[in-house]
Amino acid sequence: MRADAEQNRERILEVARTALKASSAASLQSIAKAAGVGQGTLYRHFPSREALLIAVYRHDLDELIAAAPALLREQSPREALRSWFERLAAYGRIKHGVAEAVEAATRADLSGEYYAPVVQAITLLLDAGKAAGTLRTDVDAEDVLLLVGFLWRNDFGAEREARTRHLLSVVMDGLRP
Repeated sequence: MRADAEQNRERILEVARTALKASSAASLQSIAKAAGVGQGTLYRHFPSREALLIAVYRHDLDELIAAAPALLREQSPREALRSWFERLAAYGRIKHGVAEAVEAATRADLSGEYYAPVVQAITLLLDAGKAAGTLRTDVDAEDVLLLVGFLWRNDFGAEREARTRHLLSVVMDGLRP
């Protein structure tokens, strides 16, 4: 792909992420306009709304997975795990707002494609905390995924942020050795 075409694609994705975060009903026309490209350019990169939603879903999950090692370089293992969960919560808020993207991704079987990398990211964070003695040793990534399922499944309305922070604190306290 030419450099300018790649830049257009990335700009469309970034604008789409922002637009869909604000409203799951954002139109492809409004996304193209905000990205500074014509509708033809948008459709060359993303031939349908579903294709754009799947690309946004992939991009967000790739960023989330890639964050784990970077957080470990910057923070203690326990803090890195908490920060990663906070990013997961933010992703859950966006995902919750664009259920259409989740449905499209499920039809494309991306949930299965990303399960193992997500488990690996959590395992990396847990193992670092276990080695540092700051996390209990009798849990694994799949246990933790079950515990934090509320991050993308709840609908607490206006109190969502506060409730999510509280429940995340309960989970982190439960992971102490």
